[in-house]
Amino acid sequence: MIVAKFGGSSLADASQFQKVKAIVEADPERQIIVCSAAGRRTKTDNKITDLLYLCHAHLQYSVSCEPLFDLIRQRFCEIRDALGLSLDLEEPLAQLKEKMRQGISQDELVSRGEWLTSKLMAAYLDWPFVDAAEVIRFGYDGKIDHNVTRQLIRAQAQQTPRFVIPGFYGALPNGRIKVMARGGSDITGSLMASALSARLYENWTDVSGILMADPRIIDHPVQIERITYSELRELSYMGANVLHEDAIYPVKDANIPIVIRNTNQPDNPGTQIVDHVDPAQEDRSRFVTGIAGKKDFTVITMYRHNASNEVGLLKRALEVLEKYKISVEHVPSGIDNFSIVVSTAAIADSLYEIAAQLKQVCECDDIKVVNNLSLIAVVGRNMALQCGISGQLFQTLGAHQINIRMIAQGSDEINIIVGVENEDFSRAIQVLYAAFAPKAGRMQA
Repeated sequence: MIVAKFGGSSLADASQFQKVKAIVEADPERQIIVCSAAGRRTKTDNKITDLLYLCHAHLQYSVSCEPLFDLIRQRFCEIRDALGLSLDLEEPLAQLKEKMRQGISQDELVSRGEWLTSKLMAAYLDWPFVDAAEVIRFGYDGKIDHNVTRQLIRAQAQQTPRFVIPGFYGALPNGRIKVMARGGSDITGSLMASALSARLYENWTDVSGILMADPRIIDHPVQIERITYSELRELSYMGANVLHEDAIYPVKDANIPIVIRNTNQPDNPGTQIVDHVDPAQEDRSRFVTGIAGKKDFTVITMYRHNASNEVGLLKRALEVLEKYKISVEHVPSGIDNFSIVVSTAAIADSLYEIAAQLKQVCECDDIKVVNNLSLIAVVGRNMALQCGISGQLFQTLGAHQINIRMIAQGSDEINIIVGVENEDFSRAIQVLYAAFAPKAGRMQA
């Protein structure tokens, strides 16, 4: 059995619905269909979810949201009419409008995008509709209750072996609607796949899988055929936006592969995300899976004689950052110094206070702050098997006069992280891509 989740771009209008139906009917194993809210039809269009958030903001300030609600009504009715469906949308929309007048929660209001889109898809496929509020259960702490959710999903699947369900939301124990973070439909699909022990979790979107580098920086980067969960985590953490982070764990724990596919190019096999890759299936000539990075980090370096030999020194420094609730990205160290790398935005308002406290608690001989740093991660499960990868990386950057300000590598050797100046960010990714995928694409000028 396959769980297939379709994103907002895949459900933006009637023509996209037709593509989804063709995909679903092409494989009888696709039995659970998870729908996001209808997305943008064009770059200048609005997502239904954004319109619903705007409606709630208008209501909070006692401003009429009638024009916005009319846009929402029109979008759904246009899809229905173009598909030739007889589904009654007027009544649920009228009920929603009345709830808005009486005072509806933001979570319930914005969840109606997924609810209405899924209603349309269920009618179009002529499949049962299951409300996510009936099977996705949150605790009062706002976290998903995985045990109860698993039981409810399995019980529902016994009654209706195939169905359409909205993503993005569930319900608290008292029945109130609770939404997930943006992109939460990925999580709904993952929960479905895990609970039902699916063979595969398909995530259909508007890109043909995961790319080796950011297409805004690299012209036509190659598509990654197969990537491990560990590699994906590294790339996602460094800015590669593919899947909602929380969508990975349920299927990873159940050892269920995820495949990212393109609704507009259904013949493209996409990118498969797996727990591990069979050595017999490995392309040993390719050592780097992907390159990703983020800008705007600050490095605080503390200098003290024999710093590496003093027990508890690092602990005291980290406790200062913890007090300000600032996450630490990396902690490079030397004999007489160690550095703390943090997001510039996170520390901007308290940098001088923190620096002063660090100097005091660590009894530093000196302390230095460097801003405008970018971190770039070169990720690959096969890098540990090949001598000279790090040397090639450093040589490449040096040959292009790109100064390396920081180096870090994980103990599992699937990533090498380098820090460069913000102004060198795009160029560094371009030259690294050219070095490790020289025939796969062209660098942008």
